[in-house]
Amino acid sequence: MGGTAGDGSPPHLDRSLIVRALAELFGTALLVFVAAGAGVIDAYAGGGVISRGAAVIAPGALVMALIYAWGPLSGLHINPAVTLAFTLRGVFPLGWALPYVAAQLSGAVLAALLLRGMFGEVASGRTVPIAADGGVLSALVMEVILTAMLVTVILNTATGHRSVGNQAAIAVGSTVALLGLFASPISGASMNPARSLGPDIAAGQLSSSWLYVVGPALGSIIATLGMELFRPARTRAEEVAAEGDDLPMEPGRDEAGFLGRRRYKPS
Repeated sequence: MGGTAGDGSPPHLDRSLIVRALAELFGTALLVFVAAGAGVIDAYAGGGVISRGAAVIAPGALVMALIYAWGPLSGLHINPAVTLAFTLRGVFPLGWALPYVAAQLSGAVLAALLLRGMFGEVASGRTVPIAADGGVLSALVMEVILTAMLVTVILNTATGHRSVGNQAAIAVGSTVALLGLFASPISGASMNPARSLGPDIAAGQLSSSWLYVVGPALGSIIATLGMELFRPARTRAEEVAAEGDDLPMEPGRDEAGFLGRRRYKPS
C-alpha cells in the first residue's frame, strides 16, 4: 500500500504513510464537520442563524488553517479530486492514492455520523443540485468548473518554493470560500467527493452522489491537462506539496530527491 520503490520492489506499508493517512482522515473529518455542520447546526437552532456567507467562508478559513497545521505532514489533500490531480500530474506516488482516498472518505463519513449523533436528523448537511428544471445538469457543469478552478490554484501554488507558504494557504482557502459564495445555490459548491459522499452515506441518500464524484473528477482532469499545457515541467516543490516534507518521502529517490522512476529527473 506504500509507494513503489524506484528499484521495482513491491509497495510496502510504512509508518510515514500511516501518519499521512491519519492526517488526511482527521483533516477531512474536520472539513466535513464544519462544511456540513453549518447546515445541520442552523436547522437544529431553528433556521436563519447561520448565513449562507458564513456557511461557505467557514470551510475556506478552516482549509487555510489546516494547510498551515498539517500541510507538511501529508500535503493536506483532504479531497479525492486533489489526490487524483497530483497523481495524474506524476508528483504523487500511485501506490499512496488509494490509502489517501480511503482515509478521506472514512473521515468524511465519521464526521457526518458524529453530526447525526449530536444533532439528530434535523438536516443531513448534504450537497444537492438546485431544485429547478435542468438543475442536475447545471449542478454537474458547475462542479466541473469549480473543481477545475480550485485544483488549478492548488497545482500552481504547489510549484512555489514552499507548499505551505503564506500564499498557498491563503490562495487555496480563499478560493474555496469565494467559489462557494457565488455557486453554492446551484450545486452546494462541493468540489470534493468526500465532502459530499460522507453526509450522503450517513443519511443513506445516494441518488445524487454520482454528480459529486463525476463533476470533481472531470474538473480535476481538466486542471491537470491545463498544467500539462502551461507548466509541463515538474518541480521538486510539487512533490513536497503533494507528499508533505515533515516525514520521509517515498523511497527510491535519486541523489537530487526526485523519484527515480519518473521522467523528469534532473539532468
